[in-house]
Amino acid sequence: MARNRHAFTLVELLVVIAIIGILIALLLPAVQAAREAARRSQCINNLKQIGLAVHNYADTWKAFPAGNWHGVMGSWLVGLLPYIEQGALFERYENFGGVETFRTGGARYGSAVNLPVTRTQLAAYTCPSDSITASPSIYNGVTFHNYVANYGNTTRGRLSPYGTDTAGNPNRYAGAPFIEYINRNTGNWANYYSWIEHDNLYITVVRLQDIPDGLSNTLAFSETVQGRLGDLRGFAWWGGGAHFETYLPPNTSEPDVLESAGYCRHTQDPMNPPCTGRSGTNQETIAARSRHPGGVQAAFCDGSARFISETIHLDTWRWLGTGRGKEVLGPY
Repeated sequence: MARNRHAFTLVELLVVIAIIGILIALLLPAVQAAREAARRSQCINNLKQIGLAVHNYADTWKAFPAGNWHGVMGSWLVGLLPYIEQGALFERYENFGGVETFRTGGARYGSAVNLPVTRTQLAAYTCPSDSITASPSIYNGVTFHNYVANYGNTTRGRLSPYGTDTAGNPNRYAGAPFIEYINRNTGNWANYYSWIEHDNLYITVVRLQDIPDGLSNTLAFSETVQGRLGDLRGFAWWGGGAHFETYLPPNTSEPDVLESAGYCRHTQDPMNPPCTGRSGTNQETIAARSRHPGGVQAAFCDGSARFISETIHLDTWRWLGTGRGKEVLGPY
């Protein structure tokens, strides 16, 4: 007697496979969106932690930390280490302290004595949405990170005026919470900041009272992307990679202007945003950038953090970049 065989036909099997494929195709974007939401949440929590660290620093030193100490002696990443539970790393960094311990000499960020610190990639300074973090970028043994300090609305050199706003009025530099600490005699921004005297040097500092626009109306930090193949955006232990300006809108298609064309590698890797090198008529200014769709995360001087759309009005973005411009901000 013939047996009845119970099995799928080839057509039925193909139909089931097709249905599974359709379900996966429908679910995958939702899964990816959920993962990005989790990464973005971690990213903004990092910025909140950094914002809190700044206030703890200010309670101790009565000023904001340096954006950077000259170009190569260290940046705010080092100054905030004790306030993000990395005091041991801070103690290993040679010749660095608060504003009252300014030094003109000492070891650079990439020197052998400081490499145990600067070759460390810290989770608190790293956004998990940046795909590069799975294989950290390294330049001469030094790591990259994803957060940068606000140097104002014009250029790193605080040039005013620099270009015009959308109404055709000249842009003006109107203060920022982070600057390069220098001798007063080498700069022209004495009207914007407080000064302390130490070892016969006058040192620029930014105190809370130097932000009359309001701490909740002034950006402190935003995101950057880690450069690849020697592109030095995100190379934040170094002064040239520790900052951003609001002259360009967030996630812009316009090129960043880097300290040197040699630090620009956008033609070598499409993951690097567009860039160029500075010149006499095109000074260093770097935009806030992220791997998030639609905008960037940003922390404010009051310690709060929020997502900023890349479609924000450019004038509003520039106003947020200054601490004493006396602009009247509307909704954004």
